[in-house]
Amino acid sequence: MKKHLNLTLLTATLIILSLNNGCNAESKKDHTQNIAAGPRHAKNLNLSIFLDLSDRIDPKKYPNETMEIYQRDLGYINSLAEAFQSHVNRTKISRMDETMQIFFEPEPKSKQINELAKQMKLVFNKSTVTTDKIAGIMPTYESNSKKIYQVALKENKFIGADIWTFFKNKVKDQCILPNHQNVLVILTDGYMYHQENKLKIGNQTSYLSPELIRMAKLNTPDFEKKMSDGKFGFIPATSGLQELNVLVIGINPQRGKPFEEDVIKKYWGDWLKRMGVTNFQIKGTDLPTYMDSIIKKGLAGK
Repeated sequence: MKKHLNLTLLTATLIILSLNNGCNAESKKDHTQNIAAGPRHAKNLNLSIFLDLSDRIDPKKYPNETMEIYQRDLGYINSLAEAFQSHVNRTKISRMDETMQIFFEPEPKSKQINELAKQMKLVFNKSTVTTDKIAGIMPTYESNSKKIYQVALKENKFIGADIWTFFKNKVKDQCILPNHQNVLVILTDGYMYHQENKLKIGNQTSYLSPELIRMAKLNTPDFEKKMSDGKFGFIPATSGLQELNVLVIGINPQRGKPFEEDVIKKYWGDWLKRMGVTNFQIKGTDLPTYMDSIIKKGLAGK
């Protein structure tokens, strides 16, 4: 009888311990799931857009039957504005500190373009944000960017875009904020040229033109080896850009040159890496519809 009683007590104890362990395990499991499912706050967004208003946007010089280059640019800008507006809408007011602006280099001589660009510098924080201001992001960017391109095309004074000098003098100070997701989007065909900036050290330059690629005989299947052996590339304009994400859109090589786009992308990729940029994408001149998802993933940090 005593032996049977001890066995019963032992069995009951094991059952209780088993139930307790099960409850503890389930509780622990729920806690882990709650942590994983908890809110994850993305960094505040600091979005900069560089517009290359060189002759690449001239429909007379570089016509495109499917969609003109300036129209593609406008489509990309609309996607950027839409993505930024969505981001602001998702951000809690208490932690809001979002910025969006556009840049040129050199600064346009047109007072109208400069005034339009000034209106496109948007800053949202808990002191300045309003529902109307958020709702006005897309209309402002759509309207003002369209007017900027109209003025640029009407004036027909294309002196080139000095992207190299922009990186040298402005990117660190004006495109990077601490504790932000800093994104710089550059709309350009990939050729880098300005009449007042023609630095050259060996085979490294501050510019890139179809003539340079042709004279260096880089438009061949072994262009990577030639560039490596000859140390071809851009001169680094600055350093320490680890906190900057870069998206280059619109690479548009001259027709009939099968490796030119690859050469341009390698120039850009090598240059960005040498300046410290670790997160970048370099894209061609696809239709805005196809580029939309790439732009929005890029701004979401994906």
